[in-house]
Amino acid sequence: MRFGLLPFLLVLTACGVAPDPNSPADGNNAHPDAGISEIDGGEDAGPADAGFDGGIPDAGGSGCPAVMARINGFCVDRYEAHVVRLEPDGGEQPHSPFLVVDNLTVRAKVSAGVVPQGYLSQVQAAAACAQAGKRLCTAPEFALACRGPDAGNFYPYGGTTKVPGACNEGKGSSVPRFYGSNPATWTYAAFNDPRLNQWDGGLAPTGAFTQCVSPFGVHDCVGNLHEWGADAPDVNGRGRFRGGFYGDAEINGQGCKYLTSAHGVTYHDYSTGFRCCADAGS
Repeated sequence: MRFGLLPFLLVLTACGVAPDPNSPADGNNAHPDAGISEIDGGEDAGPADAGFDGGIPDAGGSGCPAVMARINGFCVDRYEAHVVRLEPDGGEQPHSPFLVVDNLTVRAKVSAGVVPQGYLSQVQAAAACAQAGKRLCTAPEFALACRGPDAGNFYPYGGTTKVPGACNEGKGSSVPRFYGSNPATWTYAAFNDPRLNQWDGGLAPTGAFTQCVSPFGVHDCVGNLHEWGADAPDVNGRGRFRGGFYGDAEINGQGCKYLTSAHGVTYHDYSTGFRCCADAGS
C-alpha cells in the first residue's frame, strides 16, 4: 500500500510521524501536512491543572512504588516504559523494544538504562499499564510531571528556552535513512520497521540524557519517544501523544507542551511510546 500524500507531508521529515490510514486529512489540522500532526494549544495548562496544588512531591515516596515519583495525589513512572510478553501461565518473557506488540499481551516495566518500547498504540499502551496495575497519564498529570511546579516552564530543566542537547530531540525522521527522501514512496509498514529505532544516536536508553529530568525526578518527558496519554478518543476517533520524540520536540509545541492529535487510538509507529501513572496510596 502506498500513500499519495505528498501535498500533506511538507514537514514530515522533521516530525517523523507516519500517515495514519484511519485519520483522513480534514480541516481540523493546524499544519500543511494535514492528517499528520496538529497543535492543540492550551490543553495542558490553565484550568486543566485544577486540583494540583503546586505540585509538591511526597518526600518519602509514600503510596508509590520506588520506580514512580509521587506528585500530590498521583504516582508517575520516572522513566518511559518497556514491556515484557505475558505467557498463558502468567510467566513473563522478554520483548524487543524494536518490535510491534500486535496480538500480544504485554506488561509495562520501568527502569533506568533500558531502551523504551516504541511501535505501540494508545490501546496497547493502556493495556500494558493495566497489566502492571497502573494507567496512562492524564494531560494535567503529564504537564505537571514534565515541567515541575512552575506552570511557566516549558521544559523539564526549567524556563521557556530550549537548551540544545539537554533532551533527546531534534534529530529528524529516521525514515529517510532507510527509505529515501521522497515521502510519496513511504508506506505505513515502513514506519514500523524495527531498524528505525536502532541507528546509533537515535533512540536512547531511559535516563541517558541527564539534564532532561523534571524537578520531580521524572526523566525523558521531552523527546526520546512520544508518550500516549489517557485522553478518550475525540469526535474523529483520535487520541493524544505528548512530549515529542528524538526526531522533534518543537514543531507541535515546545517541550512539555508538545502535542500530536492526528492519529487514531490503534495507530502506532516507531516514535510512539508511553509511561504509566497511578493513583497514590495513603
